[in-house]
Amino acid sequence: MPSLAIANLKASYGSVPVLDGISLDVGTGEILGLIGPSGSGKSTILRILIGLLKPSSGSIRLDGAMVDYNNANDVRRVRDRLAIVFQQYNLFQNMTVLENVTIAPVRIKKRPRKEVEYHARALLEKVGLGDKLQSYPDQLSGGQQQRVAIARALALKPEILLLDEITAALDPELVSEVLDTIRLLAREGMTMLIVSHEMGFIREVASKVAFMATGKVIEMGAPAQIFDAPREVRTREFVAKIIRH
Repeated sequence: MPSLAIANLKASYGSVPVLDGISLDVGTGEILGLIGPSGSGKSTILRILIGLLKPSSGSIRLDGAMVDYNNANDVRRVRDRLAIVFQQYNLFQNMTVLENVTIAPVRIKKRPRKEVEYHARALLEKVGLGDKLQSYPDQLSGGQQQRVAIARALALKPEILLLDEITAALDPELVSEVLDTIRLLAREGMTMLIVSHEMGFIREVASKVAFMATGKVIEMGAPAQIFDAPREVRTREFVAKIIRH
């Protein structure tokens, strides 16, 4: 049974439909890459999963249990098991790196501070920032700030990590250091949903890829199928443009 199963999901922003019957599943340890043109609904899926936007219809199950996003307890349950990293780092500018990573587990999860700080130090060491514990965000590069944001999400001990265009705001020379962190998580077996325009990276790390357009999943399959032998005309057009440019 997939750890996450999405069936016939629909959603709108006001009167504008954004998702039109999306069905996806992600098993434990799998990495699903979500690709497609801007406005296809990729980021909307992640926002719904974490409880920032309510679906209009369809179902989402975690380990077989239905999630009711109108129920506050269900949303809390989801946020106990999922964490998200956005394109913008959203770090607290008046807090050190260590404080940014520990604040949610201590204040929201009510975990012991000593235990949380030990875990946070280990995470920051893992993402290559063990020497930046007492630095403030404005003393860090964009790539370093994004790695702090990843460590902050991991400090919540999620079972599934959602990554929403996490390199889009970075200068090109800073992208690789963030992607290296995700590669490390992939090797460790972290279940992830990754929205990205870094096609080479998606091809490398994803277990499977879903190509989306106009709020629908047009095609889903192994990276080699999607990038080398897409079956659908719309997928072929998208991939051809990527390769050409």
